[in-house]
Amino acid sequence: MNASDIRAMSADQIKDELVTLKKEQFNLRFQQATGQLENTARVRVVRHDIARLKTVLHAKANETKGEG
Repeated sequence: MNASDIRAMSADQIKDELVTLKKEQFNLRFQQATGQLENTARVRVVRHDIARLKTVLHAKANETKGEG
């Protein structure tokens, strides 16, 4: 997921995607703890995507504060 794709999303869409990725992150951690995780690189990708979503969401929130 690119930052430009995320910037094109609305705040609600970003929040929905964030919830989805956090659920996936939980499932991946659970699989890793039980030894069932096959694609270990996915953990890192999901973590980075969550960080990107939070960064863009925070930037959008600051933009709306600055306008008021």
